[in-house]
Amino acid sequence: MNLIKVTAAAALLTVSAGSFAAKPTSIVFQANGETADGTPYAEYMVKCSNGKEMPLTAWDKRRKWCVGEASTEECEKKQIKAAKAACKAS
Repeated sequence: MNLIKVTAAAALLTVSAGSFAAKPTSIVFQANGETADGTPYAEYMVKCSNGKEMPLTAWDKRRKWCVGEASTEECEKKQIKAAKAACKAS
């Protein structure tokens, strides 16, 4: 019986720890930009539930979303996935 209680408590702690992770609360357009070689991109700011703000950039006519300013590393196809990754990294 005691083993069941310990296992249940551990499972609850694991689930609740994931719920405290920072999540995006808003995504706001900042500006359009262009790299030195002429590639256009759009800049966005993600506000996270932990109070931090993280930049996102959109490439290829908003088909590729990347974490960071003018960065093409750590990218996703969906805006929300990139925003979640940005908040997780903050």
